[in-house]
Amino acid sequence: MKIEILYSEIANLFGDMANVRYLEKCLPKAEFIYTSINDKPKFISEKVSLVYMGPMSEHSQELVIDALSKYTNEIKASINDGVNFLVTGNAMEVFGKYIENEDGTKVEGLGIFDIYAKRDMMHRYNSIELGTFNKLEIVGFKSTFTEVFGNAPKFLKIKRGYGNSKDSDVEGIKKNNFIATTLLGPILILNPYFTKYLFEKMGVKTKLLYEDEMIKAYNKRLEEFKDEKRNLD
Repeated sequence: MKIEILYSEIANLFGDMANVRYLEKCLPKAEFIYTSINDKPKFISEKVSLVYMGPMSEHSQELVIDALSKYTNEIKASINDGVNFLVTGNAMEVFGKYIENEDGTKVEGLGIFDIYAKRDMMHRYNSIELGTFNKLEIVGFKSTFTEVFGNAPKFLKIKRGYGNSKDSDVEGIKKNNFIATTLLGPILILNPYFTKYLFEKMGVKTKLLYEDEMIKAYNKRLEEFKDEKRNLD
């Protein structure tokens, strides 16, 4: 089993690399490939079980777009072929058409999905997030300078917090086994049932590390997030 981590030297904000550390603990026999910004991604030419990329700075978004732009067709083919991707935070935005700055200038994206992002660097929106995916309830946090607009197959239906934009009740992207979400957390540790779902997609059959403790914490957090009387935003 191969798990590829894209650009961890720059795509590593908000503690979301804990997703990777947790995967390493759960899957000690897996081969973890750390692909740097100057390297050709392994999933382009090799079979991998999961491709992961985490949040990054706005400048790093431009570096990542430049690095991946030469592989756009291969990325589309991988998504269509059902390769597992997990993309968190603002890494989702690089797969869209463009990212618009406050002055109207645009950073062209990979154009893989029909979305675009608008930055407002003077206003950061922080929120707890509660959404549903299939029959799973997903919890997490949002901390972003951007809103995302357009049409792409959704990942979550938002029940508390806000979606891709402040007026949207859908969040993230899911196409085949490609999942992108702005939720931070890290999502795999906060959501053990979602992690089990991802493991099934990867062909992994094993009990999660600290599964009982994670489920207990998840249930407690879910109870708090559902309590409308508690101001958690």
